[in-house]
Amino acid sequence: MNPDAVPTLFDWAGGQAAIRRLIDMFYDRVEVDALLSPFFPGGVSEEHRAHVSLWWGEVFGGPARYTEQLGGYERMLAHHRGLGITDEQRLRFATTMSQAADDAGLPADPEFRAALVGYLEWGTRLALANSQPDAQPPPHAPVPRWGWGVAPPYQP
Repeated sequence: MNPDAVPTLFDWAGGQAAIRRLIDMFYDRVEVDALLSPFFPGGVSEEHRAHVSLWWGEVFGGPARYTEQLGGYERMLAHHRGLGITDEQRLRFATTMSQAADDAGLPADPEFRAALVGYLEWGTRLALANSQPDAQPPPHAPVPRWGWGVAPPYQP
C-alpha cells in the first residue's frame, strides 16, 4: 500500500460527523454511569461535547480546530488538572468509549479498533496521571496525531 494513500483515522472513521456521533454516544452513556457522571453534575453540555469532538477529530488526523480555536494541549490539560481520576474511572472511561464506538457505527475492523483502543489506553493513563494533586506535567506538548501503528487500514 502506498503510504501517501493511507487514510487518516479521522477519514477512515467517517470524518467530523462520525467523531461527533462517537462523542455524543459516549457522553450519553456517561450521563447515566454512576462512576463517571459525577464529573458532569447536571449533565454534559453541548459546548463540552463540541469541544471534545474537535479534540478527537484533531487527534485522529483531522483539522487542527481544537488547537486553533481552543488552545491545544494546554487547554485540554487544564480540564483534567485536579480531578483525581481513579484507576477504576480510567478503565470505565476507556471501556465506555469503546462501547460508544459500536453505538456510533464506527468502523469495526480490527486495525481501526486497535488504533482507537491504543489511543484510549494512552490518553486515559495520561489523564489519570495529570489529574492527581501532585502531578507535574510538562507545561507544553503538541496535540497527539494518532495513526495506525503497526497495522494499516483493513483492505477487503
